[in-house]
Amino acid sequence: MEKLKGITDVFFDLDHTLWDFDKNSALTFHKIFKINNINIDLGTFLSYYEPINLNYWKLYREEKVDKATLRYNRLSDAFEAVGYKVTKGTINSLSSDYITHLTSFNHLFENTFEILDYLQKSYNLHIITNGFEEVQQGKLTKSKIHHYFKTITNSENVGVKKPNPKIFKHALKVAKVRADQAVMIGDNYEADILGAIDIGMGAILFGTFNGNLNGEIKQVDKLIHLKKFL
Repeated sequence: MEKLKGITDVFFDLDHTLWDFDKNSALTFHKIFKINNINIDLGTFLSYYEPINLNYWKLYREEKVDKATLRYNRLSDAFEAVGYKVTKGTINSLSSDYITHLTSFNHLFENTFEILDYLQKSYNLHIITNGFEEVQQGKLTKSKIHHYFKTITNSENVGVKKPNPKIFKHALKVAKVRADQAVMIGDNYEADILGAIDIGMGAILFGTFNGNLNGEIKQVDKLIHLKKFL
């Protein structure tokens, strides 16, 4: 594999890329279901919740729903799909507890520290995230990776979400780097990869992608494999 040339700055997505969202989210639900006396099989609930949540995040990225709607509806739709009756008050309580307790679990993907240590020696590292501001900083701090990153760009601060070019341009401006000197690493083909490519950044897709990839798009299934390109 040929290494990327001329790159000085590496931008990472956070959720599903460094921070193991699905694992930490499942542990959070286990905790808040106990707190709120929800007697439901967690695996069954999550099998409905996870795709519903991803769809609401897509709508949120596209500015079709707001934050409050996302937080409430992803839960209400999942309980309805499972056939478990809950009150609006319980959903509001669960929604609040979820945000409160999510950062009490901080599992990272395999080799996160190793790859960040490796990259930090040669590149400036940054974060671009669509996640809620009040949660994302906690994830970075409590998982002990915040010190690796020179800048953190959050969609709530910028006012737009990936793949909107404005958030990438803002991140580049704050980092004081040109697009052709930067590469974006993330799990979401639409938000991270196409968003970065559209403004002239490099891009590396992390994880498995079921669609058709342009042959020029670089991909890794493990973070440690980034060494092939950087």
